[in-house]
Amino acid sequence: QVQLVESGGGLVQAGGSQRLSCAASGSIFSNDVMGWYRQPPGKQRELVATITSRVGTNYADSVKGRFTISKDNAKNTVYLQMNSLKPEDTAVYSCHLLTFTPWQRTYWGQGTQVTVSS
Repeated sequence: QVQLVESGGGLVQAGGSQRLSCAASGSIFSNDVMGWYRQPPGKQRELVATITSRVGTNYADSVKGRFTISKDNAKNTVYLQMNSLKPEDTAVYSCHLLTFTPWQRTYWGQGTQVTVSS
């Protein structure tokens, strides 16, 4: 069983920056996929970014060039650095883990609110 504990989030002005962290308890394997999703108010959840040791990073078009996902393997922690924030980035951001060891399972964090004021 893996638990994902998120930190960061809160209120920030447009153009500002914020960093989210997601610490995973238990072991993370090289082919696991960690990432961030977000759910804006009144909208469906959408992919923000993912990272794997073997494939690298992947970003939604809406955040490319502004957000950076990274991972500290020693700490089992994934980060989302968000720069040049826009009001449309306002959402609940959730950490996600897709693991294939020993079988395929999905885990979610509790979610953290990011609000960007104009």
